[in-house]
Amino acid sequence: MAKPTQAQQRAILERLEKFSRYTDSSIGIPFTRFRIGMEAIIGLVPVVGDMAGLVLSGYVLLEAQRAGASKDVKLRMLRNMGIDFVGGLLPVVGDAFDAIYKANTRNTRLLKNYLEEQLAVEPPPPPFPWVTLIWLSVLFAVITGGLTLIF
Repeated sequence: MAKPTQAQQRAILERLEKFSRYTDSSIGIPFTRFRIGMEAIIGLVPVVGDMAGLVLSGYVLLEAQRAGASKDVKLRMLRNMGIDFVGGLLPVVGDAFDAIYKANTRNTRLLKNYLEEQLAVEPPPPPFPWVTLIWLSVLFAVITGGLTLIF
């Protein structure tokens, strides 16, 4: 199999980040900052749900193979998948564990770190928070105007 190009590796990472978000953190729990994903919901079905979660996690491993991940990275991914699967089998506590452990997100991060090391590419800087700048400017203008009227 030919070594994937940087563009192919970036496309794989982009797909995996979307997939991991969907399976691990696409649903916000009201009144909290905690997020769960579809895998945690599927995992509520005893045994079958955990098997389905394991199959879903296999997709991340398959993409890691396509991206040219090392044997070590893939073994660490398998370990994360195993921990997630076995932890999810525990009655009641397993469902909560499944929601917290987020194996797909962990494995996507492992692959991303590996590829960035291989490519020696720095991740892009975060975008400038223009909206925050505008709102803070408006807020400060209102405060300054209010203080001017008072004094």
